Amino acid sequence: MAKRLSETAYAKINLALHVRARRDDGYHELETIFAFLDDGDVLTAEAANTLMLDITGPFSGNLEIDGNLVLQAATALRDHTGVDAGAKFVLDKKLPIASGIGGGSADAAAALRLLNRLWALDLTENELVDIGAPLGADIAACIYSRTCIGSGIGEQIVFTQDAGLADLHCLLVNPGIAVATGPVFQGWDGIDLGGLQDADILTAALAGRNDMQVSALKIVPEIAGILQMLESWSPLLARMSGSGATCFALFDSADNMHDAAQDIRKQSPGYWTMTGRLRDAAHG
Repeated sequence: MAKRLSETAYAKINLALHVRARRDDGYHELETIFAFLDDGDVLTAEAANTLMLDITGPFSGNLEIDGNLVLQAATALRDHTGVDAGAKFVLDKKLPIASGIGGGSADAAAALRLLNRLWALDLTENELVDIGAPLGADIAACIYSRTCIGSGIGEQIVFTQDAGLADLHCLLVNPGIAVATGPVFQGWDGIDLGGLQDADILTAALAGRNDMQVSALKIVPEIAGILQMLESWSPLLARMSGSGATCFALFDSADNMHDAAQDIRKQSPGYWTMTGRLRDAAHG
């Protein structure tokens, strides 16, 4: 029987997302705190003669196989290493598309981690980051999939102690509306409101903001209602992630998180939710 391996493409959240400047290349200078849920898409692979991908799961319907970031990442890894091998992937797409929680980038990162094991390449995380970097700004953070601070366009990563985060529970909520990143960033007002606070991660997150939220609200007004529902449960923090429309809430109690999730599913049965814990910075 062929060896089959799996990797979780962990859902990414931006605990804070500060936009500092527009760049001439169309990107934006950012300061962000990345954190990761212990759940997400699931990617499996086994050896094959060529690179192949099947997509299953609740959000498989709107994804094209040709040009998928999983295959792009696999091709980049094969080209970089010169490996004469293939892989048959199956992607269980559990995260909504274009939702601000790193789905495509997380899938690409999972593909690189997975093939590193399947093909016995023994590459370091940093080497995988270099290979995946051209495919997307969030891929570096998603390869590590643990708490870190991102700058530049998000690709410059610094690790720090995640004191206060490791035991927190997280609820994700999405209204079922895909949001393209470009229009949200284009709607930024261009005002630099300052960088992240020089403090521990939780303190910096609580003092932070998401500069994309105002722009995203103009596209998806439902975000305001989600945040209102989340905040009614008195979480440690409730905020939009990335360019939306997914919002998150952090709780220090699993019971409160599950009660909040149940309440939101009752109030808005069409909304997508996911619950879990934040991954510890020591994971890797």
